[in-house]
Amino acid sequence: MSAKSPAWRKSSYSTNNGGACVELASFTGAVAVRDSKDPDGPRLVVNRRDFAVLLDGVKNRTPSM
Repeated sequence: MSAKSPAWRKSSYSTNNGGACVELASFTGAVAVRDSKDPDGPRLVVNRRDFAVLLDGVKNRTPSM
């Protein structure tokens, strides 16, 4: 990650009611993910290709019965 402060973004569907939200920050070649309730806590950093695979899996997931 860059030494410069990243621009963290939250989903427009997220509310300020203390819900379980994640925030994303984009870097060259990587995406960082953090818990919005713990902005100074740990961050998961993955390369863009792996993040795209994750998003595709989430979007195309069929609910289990």
